[in-house]
Amino acid sequence: MDWLLYEKEAKNKGFVNVCGVDEAGRGPLAGPVCAAAVILKDNQIIEGVNDSKKLTEKKREALFDVIKSEALDYSIAFATVEEIEEMNILNATMLAMKRAVEGLSTKADYALIDGNRFPPLDIQGEYVIKGDAKSMSIAAASILAKVSRDRLCYEYAEKYPEYGFDKHKGYGTKAHTEAILKYGPCEIHRLSFLKKILNNG
Repeated sequence: MDWLLYEKEAKNKGFVNVCGVDEAGRGPLAGPVCAAAVILKDNQIIEGVNDSKKLTEKKREALFDVIKSEALDYSIAFATVEEIEEMNILNATMLAMKRAVEGLSTKADYALIDGNRFPPLDIQGEYVIKGDAKSMSIAAASILAKVSRDRLCYEYAEKYPEYGFDKHKGYGTKAHTEAILKYGPCEIHRLSFLKKILNNG
């Protein structure tokens, strides 16, 4: 498999700074959604990079620093719980991706977006379904987004210890659902995601 196929195709069309973009945190019941954008150097393969879901937390943490130091440029951005509630999770995810691309110091001229929708960017690009398993720059972005969001969840675990954010990262596990029913939602919960739980509870 050629990890740089999409990047090379874009460069063959004349684009120079091709960024890969992915998100983490669309599904959880709490916390923001995070997106990252990564521009790699020409023909750059970062050893060990893969779809973040296929890596252990320890491996992701190690690669987080490697990607940040070795990539040509990177940017990490969020859309808040308030924004998720206001505009829905899909639009908030698109907003986080847009912020990540616009936050790059090196202006990207082409974007490879993981998933099946393209955010409202002022540059050209394409979406790649399961892109984090096909494109090196998207896979690198998936690691930055996942680790950034997980680190935030460890901070939440200290602030709201009764919910166990360090264990489930905000996803709707049995323990998390039980904590919500016992203590009620806290200020970082996405209330629109809790209707079913609270109505059934």
